[in-house]
Amino acid sequence: MAIVLAAVNLGDSESGGISTLVPGSASPLPSGPDPVSARAGITKIKHIVIVMQENRSFDSYFGTFPGADGLPRGADGRIAVCLPDPQASSCARSYHDRNDVNGGGPHRYDHAIADIDAGAMDGFVRQAERARASGACTDPNAPDCLKGVSRSVMGYHDGRDLPNYWAYARSYVLQDRMFEPNLSWSLPAHLFTVSEWSASCASHDPTSCRGAVEAPDLPTDFAPKRRPTRAAPTYAWTDLTYLLHRAGVSWRYYVSTGAEPDCEDDAALTCPPVFQNPRTPGIWNPLPAFDTVKQDHQLKDITSVAQFRRAAAHGTLPAVSWVIPSAAVSDHPAAKISDGQTYVTGLVNDVMRGPDWSSTAIFLTWDDWGGFYDHVQPPVVDGAGYGLRVPGLVISPYARQGYIDHQTLSFDAYAKFIEDRFLRGLRLDPTTDGRPDPRPDVRENTAGLGNLLADFDFGRPARGPMLLPLRPRTDLVQGPQQPLTSRASGR
Repeated sequence: MAIVLAAVNLGDSESGGISTLVPGSASPLPSGPDPVSARAGITKIKHIVIVMQENRSFDSYFGTFPGADGLPRGADGRIAVCLPDPQASSCARSYHDRNDVNGGGPHRYDHAIADIDAGAMDGFVRQAERARASGACTDPNAPDCLKGVSRSVMGYHDGRDLPNYWAYARSYVLQDRMFEPNLSWSLPAHLFTVSEWSASCASHDPTSCRGAVEAPDLPTDFAPKRRPTRAAPTYAWTDLTYLLHRAGVSWRYYVSTGAEPDCEDDAALTCPPVFQNPRTPGIWNPLPAFDTVKQDHQLKDITSVAQFRRAAAHGTLPAVSWVIPSAAVSDHPAAKISDGQTYVTGLVNDVMRGPDWSSTAIFLTWDDWGGFYDHVQPPVVDGAGYGLRVPGLVISPYARQGYIDHQTLSFDAYAKFIEDRFLRGLRLDPTTDGRPDPRPDVRENTAGLGNLLADFDFGRPARGPMLLPLRPRTDLVQGPQQPLTSRASGR
């Protein structure tokens, strides 16, 4: 099938300014398609697919995308970012990083707080250097310490490096205020994605759970000094699959077989590769540990990405899909970003070729910022987030064309869209969902959270597929590339 590129419209007429309220909703919609028809048109979406990649900030992938809130520029139009660099007694500038393999930086809760630095957004280089000098880099989430990988927290990629990601942004919707739901690393982000909370539970009683944005329980084979058992932790609080199952709404959580990216023992720098598949509970596959999934006999609905491809081909996609990579194709340092782009393109092409394309919405995002620089201070939401800004894309035959969504969003908006489409607006609310737990708030109802309906124009006919090459030509280089102009004296 021929490759068809959609026209691009990045004009100010679709700036995304808030102007209209949807009846019965506290979430404003930007000006554009009629909000009433948008709310009615959501029923045209019969399949929601959330593709989760790993460890990239918005500025690191789309910081130079035209019309987006990207890397700050000076009066001369040049990127004007130079962060304190204590080791060099100077400052480190943003630079175009052509490396296919990047380093990134540490990204636990304390690193997020230090990177944000009370809104100055200037701690990224300091944190990367401290991780490197910390005495063998004991932080498991510090890819900056990987041997042979140059530090790249100030590096950014563009359309020459990531032609397919940028093609989706030009032809569909790019979200430039998508925030990780929590100020922390991968596991809490994935827990929020499926349950709107990250917690630790003393027992299988949901009321025993307490918020744990940095250290939710891990599979016991990753706990220090314990014999590997691969036993699941206890996640007793309520997750979204509980509501979907009760309403008879189909779902699948598709996991790529392979290795996980991070050591899960926070006392270890390196560890043997941890194998993941649909049956192994892990940092990217938390659902096997949820009591609700086991009680509802839905472990079988956690399956392989190969099954996703078959479902897409045969027109049997469930109502809700989560699609999770392995380390090699995750974009997580030190994986090649070209391999991640190929993997994502293959997933999107599979959906576009299949019978379900005309009724599908694909939401593509990255689970956390991975230590990479971003200039936007996250909004403050309860005690857990929001975390730093990550890329967000909407790919659908009904997605607005060449549109940049400036609404404030987080992964909570995905849950909200699923609930609005399939659950008549029922939320993960302990006062209404039938399984009380002590979560501090109902994240989907957070004041200021945008509405993904704004990214669709259901008044227009469904657009045909836009198939892209799996291995597009890029200007990425495979060897180490130290930026020659990344530093400047003084500040």
